[in-house]
This record gives sequence, structure tokens and C-alpha cells, in this order.
Amino acid sequence: MEKIETDYLVIGGGIAGLFFALEVSQFGPVSVLLKNTFNSSSSWYAQGGISCVSSSEDTFESHLSDTLKAGDGLCNPQVVKSFVEEAPTRIKDLIRYGVPFTKDENGNYDLGLEAGHSHRRIFHVKDHTGMAIIEALKKEVKKRSQIRIWENQLAVDLIVSKNNCFGAYVYDKEKKCIKAFLSPHTLLSTGGCGAIYLHTTNPNSATGDGIAMAYRAGAILKNMEMIQFHPTCFAQFTAQKFLISEAVRGEGAKIINPKGEHFLKAFDPRAELAPRDIVSRAIFMEMKKNNYPYVYLDIRGRERKWLEERFPYIFSYCLSQGIDMSKDLVPVAPAAHYQCGGVATDPWGKTSIPGLWAAGEVACTGFHGANRLASNSLLEAIIVAGRAAKLSAKENRNFSLDKIELSERVLLEENRAMDADIREVMGKIRKIMWDYVGIVRCVSDLGKAKKEIELLLEFLKSHQKEGTLSLLNLEAQNMALTAAIIIESALQRKESRGAHWVVDYPKKLDFPVDTQVSFVPREN
Repeated sequence: MEKIETDYLVIGGGIAGLFFALEVSQFGPVSVLLKNTFNSSSSWYAQGGISCVSSSEDTFESHLSDTLKAGDGLCNPQVVKSFVEEAPTRIKDLIRYGVPFTKDENGNYDLGLEAGHSHRRIFHVKDHTGMAIIEALKKEVKKRSQIRIWENQLAVDLIVSKNNCFGAYVYDKEKKCIKAFLSPHTLLSTGGCGAIYLHTTNPNSATGDGIAMAYRAGAILKNMEMIQFHPTCFAQFTAQKFLISEAVRGEGAKIINPKGEHFLKAFDPRAELAPRDIVSRAIFMEMKKNNYPYVYLDIRGRERKWLEERFPYIFSYCLSQGIDMSKDLVPVAPAAHYQCGGVATDPWGKTSIPGLWAAGEVACTGFHGANRLASNSLLEAIIVAGRAAKLSAKENRNFSLDKIELSERVLLEENRAMDADIREVMGKIRKIMWDYVGIVRCVSDLGKAKKEIELLLEFLKSHQKEGTLSLLNLEAQNMALTAAIIIESALQRKESRGAHWVVDYPKKLDFPVDTQVSFVPREN
């Protein structure tokens, strides 16, 4: 097995991973592993922007309050306070790295408004902020000789010895071999798990790989039942949905049913600007009660020119589907969007395993709580990545990498017949999660889901012999394991809170606690 040593190993090339790499490159060599390419991360698809107090009419206290309200009692107030206060510094970092945030005709930053926010505070690049940030960071990364990008590399498992992380086993898709990347510091920035649901805004690669690897390594996972569904995704018969940014509602769009009725105020007086969990639940219930396939987003009061300039990406997509937003209603429905829980970390990205750090959607810092406030995700990603870079550079982990014992991994040849069975299993996982572990849940459905997922996981394990590896089987196992963790966490929470709404326990507990899941691994 080929061994590659590096001072810093980054698993995932979204905004968190690239920002961390840039910040630590001044201290030593960095290897960044991409499961596919730069343009396939969830960050790339982020439309809205980054929340940051910068207006004289806005305050840190207001951003803190909005985040706590959206988080529905599970946020860590100290973490939220420190993050919102650090936001202006991180926005300056992104500007320094060349991110072209949109400005108005007077040369001031054009701050957007999104649901749950009491003020305009969203820094954005039109309606393709994630794409613009990735492009800027990618350009900067290519200037740094200390950073090496490895595309088409699938992380298989973390290398753990005596409860310390020393890198990862990685499959090189191009050379078709297993490598051991050895490092004193490993950052998990693998994104979320939306692709384990039948309908999602996430790319197909978001199969919960980071969660599964962290679990197998023994890391503590927290609040994994809190899966946020985005309320307004273009209604189409595909797994990956096209997102209609929350910013569209911030600019005045209304949600109506096929009868033309504005129904959201019956659920919450904030209507379109209520937090995502409330809006998604309201749409779901309206659709289910009336057997509607979707509802509509209505922004017909805006001029076409303005819409094309403010939302060029969204407007163009809708036009490709035969819909002119200035004249036509846009069919929308909820889809799985964001993993609010994740690998438990402190505010500096440290996990429960020394040498392992986590940032971005894969991590749970206490910032998002039970339901993420719009445009707080990219903010958390760059803050935690930046902090982890500073702290890891100060940590002197003295050990000899060449003494780390490795276990052999054997790659199985492709088996088309078996792969067809595995793809069928993956489809079953997605349907089970959508039907039983979705926007509205019940204990009996969660119990059914648990049994069915366990059977599917056993099937996958029975077709993978000890020490061998089938890539499709691995991805399917990661999906099933992440699904099982979400279900276990959901069964732990005996209340309805934020993104977790269970009909058997409609009330909130007076003193909410975090759910935790962990596994005691064997040595490598």
C-alpha cells in the first residue's frame, strides 16, 4: 500500500476544506482530497449567501436572537455569540481571497433578506454565492505550492490508533488502488447526507461518508435527527431538486396553493419569512391534506429585468423549464437540504478524537441547534475552518508516522450483477428515509425504518468479505449507516423541536438536551 505523508490532510473540497487549506498552508504541506471534482460539492450549489451584521440598522444582538429563535432551544448561546461577532472578520477574509460580493448602484454591498432574519444582512454574489466562493478559493489554492489537490479520491476509513487519528485510507479512482494518507491533523469537511433521501437539493455524492467514517472511528455524533428540509425546491421528478433560494421570498415572493390561497399565515404570522422548519412543515401538511403534488411560489409582481439581474441563475433555470418568473407561478415542494447535527466538535473544530477536526455541514458545533437559520451555514464553515487552522498549527503532535500500523484493504473487481442489487438497495434506503424519517414523523414509522435499514445494512455487509472493498457497496453502507444513526437519534428525542417533528410527542420538553450516538471501534 502506497503511503503519502502530509502535515495536514483535508477530506472534502467545499468551502470549509478549501478555506482551512489556505489558512494552514503557511505552516506546512496540505493534501486536499476531493471525492469527485471541485464543482460537485454542496458548497458549489449554495445560492443564498453568508449572514453577517454590517448595517448601522443591524446589531450582533439581533443576529444572535434570530439564530437562537431558529435553533429552537438547541443552540449554544456562547457559540452563537462568538460566531456572529467574528463574522465581519471572515467576510473580510473572503473579500481578500477575491470573492466578488454583489454591490448596489452606490457601491455598497447589496445585503439580502432571508427567512428568520430581522434585518438585511446576507452577503451574496447574485444567486450563486457558493459557486463564486469556490471559484475564488480554488484560484487562490492553485497559487499555493504547499497545497496539493487530489481529485477523484474516495476516503474509505479514518486511520485510528490508540484513539488518535493519523489520516485516512483512500481509494484513488483513477489509479484504482488504495493509499494511506498519513497526517498528524485530519480535517473532515465532507458535507452532509441529503442523498440518502428520495428528494434532495444535495448532489448525488452527499451520501453521509464523513458521518459514517467518523462513527466507525468512534467519534461522538450529535443531534443527527435534525435534518432540515428546504421548503421551496422546483417540483420535478428527479432525485436532486433545483433549489429556489430563500432570498426570493426575502424579496417578496409569496407561497400559494393551487387554488391561489395564501395559507402560511395559518401556521405562523411570519408566513414566508418564518424559519425553514415551519414553512416546510406547513407546505407538507397543505400538500398532504389536499393531495397536491406541489404548491406555488409567486413573484409575478417583480419586473423581468430586475429578476434577471438579482436571480440570474434561478431565472435562467426556470426559463429552461418553460416558466417566466415575472409572469408565471413556480411549482415548488420541500426536499432534504441540510444536516444540522453531525460530528460533535467544540467551537474550534476539535472532535472527540485527537488529531481529527471537522468543519462545515459534517460538524455539529452548537451553532445551528434544531434548525439552521438561512445563510448561517457558510458562515459557520469559514469560522470553524479558520479557527481549526490556527489551533491545529499550534498543536505539536510528536509521533512517528512510519510506526503507525496499517490494515490492508483489497479492492474487489466490479460485479455488474451485484452492483445492480446494491443500486436497488440504495434506492430502497432513499425511499424509506423519505417515507418514514421525513418532515413529519411518528414513532411507529421510525421503528419500521429502523428494522428495514438494519436488514439492508446486513445485506450489504454480507456481500463484503473481511478486508475487501467494493466501492459501490461502501457508499451504500455509508448511506445505510448514516440513515441508522439518524433514526436512532430520532427515537431518542421524545419531543417535537425544530426540524424534528414527531406526532407522538407534539410538545417541547422544558429542558432540551442533545442526542448522542457513538461507537467503540476496534484498532486498525
